[in-house]
Amino acid sequence: MTCSTTHCESPAFSWAALMDRPLNGKVINEGNRSTLVTNPVNLENDYSYLCFVTCESKKRRREFSVEIYSFPKDPEIHFSGHPELGKPVTVTCFVPDVYPSDKLKIELLKGNQFLSQKEFLDPADVKSQETKSLEATFTPADEDNGTALVCRATLNVYEIDSEPQVRETTEQLHIYVSPKDTVISVSPSTRLQEGDSVTMTCSSRGLPAPQIFWRKKLDNGDLQLLSENATLTLIAMRMEDSGTYVCEGVNKVGQDREEVTLIVQEKMFTVEISPGPWVAAQIGDLVVLTCIVTGCESPSFSWRTQLDSPLSGNVNTEGSRSTLTLSPVSLEHEHSYQCAVTCGHDKELERKTQVKLYLFPRNLEIEMSGLFVSGKPVTVRCQVPDVYSFDRLEIELLKGESIMKNKTFLRDVDTKSLETKSLEMTFIPTTEDTGKVLVCQAKLSIDEMEFELKQKQNTQTLYVNVAPQVTAILVSPSSVLEEGGSVNMTCSSDGLPAPKTLWSKQLNNGDLQPLSENTTLTLTSTKMEDSGIYVCEGINQAGISRKEVELIIQVAPKDIQLTAFPSESVREGDTVIISCTCGNAPQTLIILKKKAETGDTLLKSTDGAYTIHKAQLQDAGVYECESKNEVGFQLRSITLNVKERESSKDYFSPELLVLYCASSLVIPATGMIIYFARRANMRGSYSLV
Repeated sequence: MTCSTTHCESPAFSWAALMDRPLNGKVINEGNRSTLVTNPVNLENDYSYLCFVTCESKKRRREFSVEIYSFPKDPEIHFSGHPELGKPVTVTCFVPDVYPSDKLKIELLKGNQFLSQKEFLDPADVKSQETKSLEATFTPADEDNGTALVCRATLNVYEIDSEPQVRETTEQLHIYVSPKDTVISVSPSTRLQEGDSVTMTCSSRGLPAPQIFWRKKLDNGDLQLLSENATLTLIAMRMEDSGTYVCEGVNKVGQDREEVTLIVQEKMFTVEISPGPWVAAQIGDLVVLTCIVTGCESPSFSWRTQLDSPLSGNVNTEGSRSTLTLSPVSLEHEHSYQCAVTCGHDKELERKTQVKLYLFPRNLEIEMSGLFVSGKPVTVRCQVPDVYSFDRLEIELLKGESIMKNKTFLRDVDTKSLETKSLEMTFIPTTEDTGKVLVCQAKLSIDEMEFELKQKQNTQTLYVNVAPQVTAILVSPSSVLEEGGSVNMTCSSDGLPAPKTLWSKQLNNGDLQPLSENTTLTLTSTKMEDSGIYVCEGINQAGISRKEVELIIQVAPKDIQLTAFPSESVREGDTVIISCTCGNAPQTLIILKKKAETGDTLLKSTDGAYTIHKAQLQDAGVYECESKNEVGFQLRSITLNVKERESSKDYFSPELLVLYCASSLVIPATGMIIYFARRANMRGSYSLV
């Protein structure tokens, strides 16, 4: 503080404090200037000072006021504890060594949100530096982590400084989460044997991440620290390593623990038998059973069957291994075998295995009762020869992918033998089955075991035959033709495989005379004897189909015979038979007529014969026979002469009576001979007899 004067050459300066307080400073006078230096200032300097100047006889004074303030440090932020998620926490903002405190304002913010604020308006009774504080309580949430917490202090000293003094402190919120969900995983197991190793891994959730501590619980209840790593590995364990192991997850706000109990057992020797608890072998193969001991230096082995049957095998023991060799295996070897091991004075251990035998043929057999013919039942047999054991056998018969039939078999448990088993199925094939695969499939299972020959099959492709059918004959030009012409007869028949054609002619006795194996039968320069019934047969391995056609060879009528019996000259009252026959054409139309000038008279004949009973004179005349068919006709005529009978003469005599009786028998006999001769001639078998 400087006090100066003007217009005075030799001023005298003096300093005083109000209320006679000490100056607490040093005075320096230089000419017309006097300086009171206080260094450092303190609250004792917070009052008014007087500067007195004496110049000759004049005395003047000036008053000088000093106002002191203290705002030396930034605010301090303190928490009542670590901010823990979901738990209330109190935050306090301290402003140290402030003066005057009645001009102080404190604000507490979380991010942009005011937690609290306060102005200290009450003046202090004693001048002194004070520490003021502001408290706020809140419950931290997840979103508060990393948020800025601000404590701002403002000291309003306008009388001293035009600008308020502001100090603030910012601190980021770190939200804590107490450890929880502590989990222990143990590998391989909590039950161990001497010499084993174990790895225990512990995990715990928290914020910040908990630190893991492994401890073992001692007999007195104390905890022995083992590791500060998450993973604890113990090797070459002993029985005394058994006990309870504690994992603790620890951070600044809490801890969580989990326990696990390990049991270390005394190590025992072990016995294993291979290939396993059972072994499947095909009859005739080599089977080796091996018994292996671990954890015993000098084991003693013994082999036996479960029913004390003979082993029927060779035993070989070397060190900790013993083998039983069965070669070749047969039905007598199907037993349960036991390997007993003794180690020192320890208890005997046994392991057993069962030998299960099977025999599965390499080839399955498919047999059919006959050809596959569409529409005709056929029986298929699927046969499995020399199989064992057939109670494990299943046979399936499939057509394509569809199962037609399957069968399983049962056997007498007291009987062991190889047997042949089969499955039969009768079905009616159709043409749609052609090309499909017939599958004979056999499955032999031994419990749930898998082995190489478990399933076999044999296949056969279906070829379905169709018996000949729809046999037809085409005759060109016609089945009725003239003698000397040609004819083609063509035969067709459907079937699978395509039928062969056989042409035959039916003889009079009903037998068939083979003619040709060509589809078309051709006859040239035909004769009347070529007439008859011709048979076409369609033949394949599935059957025969036949068709007949009648061939008629026509000839023009010739060799007509026109006769009068007993004579062309008769007497009145006689009986006359006029007969007309045609020897070469059996199927002709015969017409008998009596010629007259007034017109021809058509006679009613029977088989070409016309009978005149008691001939009269008017019956005399020309009689004509016309024989015709589709080919042609021929005419013949005779003249019948009827003489008048003489009535005056007695013609009766015994000789005449005998002759008359004889003639009455001859006439019918002759008529019958002529009738049957014509019939025989029409059938083509005329003979003199």
